Parts: sequence; structure tokens; C-alpha cells
Amino acid sequence: MEKREKKRGDRFDAYWLRDEAPSMAQFIAFLYPNRADNEAYIQQDIDLRPIDEYLAKKNEGLEKDKYNYFHIIMAALVKCFVLRPRMNRFISGNRVYERDHISVAFIDSWDQAKEYLDTEDGILYNFVKKHFADSSEEGLAYKHYGGDDTIDTLHTSILEEIYQCRRDDVKDNSSDFMDKLVRLPHWMLKIVVNILFFLDHRGKVPFDLIKADPNYASIFLTNLGSIGLQSGYHHLNNWGTNSFFCVIGKKHLAPEWHEDGSYTVRPVIGLGLTVDERIGDGYYYSGTVRLLKKLMENPELLEQPFSTPVED
Repeated sequence: MEKREKKRGDRFDAYWLRDEAPSMAQFIAFLYPNRADNEAYIQQDIDLRPIDEYLAKKNEGLEKDKYNYFHIIMAALVKCFVLRPRMNRFISGNRVYERDHISVAFIDSWDQAKEYLDTEDGILYNFVKKHFADSSEEGLAYKHYGGDDTIDTLHTSILEEIYQCRRDDVKDNSSDFMDKLVRLPHWMLKIVVNILFFLDHRGKVPFDLIKADPNYASIFLTNLGSIGLQSGYHHLNNWGTNSFFCVIGKKHLAPEWHEDGSYTVRPVIGLGLTVDERIGDGYYYSGTVRLLKKLMENPELLEQPFSTPVED
């Protein structure tokens, strides 16, 4: 991503778009200040046939740590954010910002983690739950990527994060801080939360408290398919800066209709996207979805640096 000198009014993690953001977006930031009140939803089915062919070749000779759907989906999303930078914007404190980085927070389940790691041990349960049980606590995985990354560097970084995140003696900063907060008396907790929201809207929350907070990620990604559920939609939060949430559903069969009325059955995965409609219009979002679909249908494009342009 293009780096530039920070100016007065910029945040530690983003640039204030004083003149670059459309006037309508700047006005809407005052008219509709809450992110959760401006959610738009997009459903997209992804044809898995070209992905299955790619994975068969990519994983040939690999006995463990194989590539899978999750890696391709995440890589395609990151490349979309690199090539379409307006997707990496957010509104906070009535101002429009663009991040100076691309970050991904992700959640998954033990069954999927076993697929990634080909391990049968009891250490790596999933990206969030430390144990596959209703009573288990949650942790979070959070990674940064850039235009020089590829699906291969992303794959390696995910494996490293899983091994680190799944250790029972490791907690992310956000979870550790929340553990301490909930022990406060309720009246004191309300005061602390109000202060945190005040700081959040101004980009002044201490970095150590939010460096692993998924609500500050460019992309928040969760895989409901790993627990046998179809894709749905997740709400956005007024806390933080996240303006893009992707829910991955389970693999299933769906008809592909032809002009003559006939159809064939194909394997697909559904993606449920929740976006902040204030940072982009319908045309921009549709272009992003078209790019995402093309990358998924041609996953070999993800082996090039994410900054490499893709022809329409």
C-alpha cells in the first residue's frame, strides 16, 4: 500500500481523507454516524470446480499443511482490498479514513484446523476456540498483509498464527484486557466503556489494547462451514473500524441454470458479505464482487503479488 506522511488529524492506523473522499460520504458521516445502522448485505456463491482443480495440483506431494478453500478465499479478499483501496476505508468520529495497512482477523473451527494442519493432537482446536466445547474460551487470530504478499506467504503466516494462537497459555491482548474489565463493579465498567468509546472515535485507544482486536481489522472473516452451517450475515460494530465482514458457509451442491432451461449441479460455497454502505456505492461494491469472483475462478492469479493488476 502507498505510504505517505502523516498529517494533523490522521490516526495512527489511517489517513484522514480531508479532500479525497466524496462530499456525499463526508456528509453522510454526520447524517448517519453509526456503522451498525448502515449495513448492506451481499450474497455470493463461489463455484468450487476451478478451485478443486487448482488445489489438487497445489497440494500434490504435500503430506501436511495443505492449501484449502479458506486460504484461497482469504487471499482473494486481501487482493481485492489491495486493488480496490476504497474497500479499506472506514468512518469514525464523523470522519472518513483510509487505513495505512490491510489486516485480517479470522475465526474457524477445530475440524477445519485439523484439515489445515493434518494433525490429530489435541492442541490446535481452532482459530478461536481453544477447545471444541460449548464452555471453551475464545481467542483471536489477526494478521497484516500487503501488496507484495501472495497466497504462499499468506498460507505460511496462517499456519504460524494457528500454532501460536492455539497454545493454551497464550491469550491475545483483547481477551486478556476483557478478562480484567469484567471483574470491575458494573458502575465502574460503564464509565470505563464510555471512556473507551470516546477514545475510539478519536483514534486514541492505546495500541496495546486493540492491536489484536478484530473490530479494527480491514477484513473480519469467519467460517461457519467448518461447523456445518450455511453462510449468513454478521452485523458490524460501532466499536472499532471494521467495515467488512465475510461469513463462509459449508460446501454444498447448487444448480447452474442454462439459457435453454436445463441445469447442471455444481459444488459451491456461499459467502455472506456485510459492508458499511457509507464507504462505497453499489457500483464500487459490485466491481469488487466481480473481481473476487474472477480471482476465485482463476486462483492461479493469487500466486502473483497481490498488487499485480487483474484484467477485466
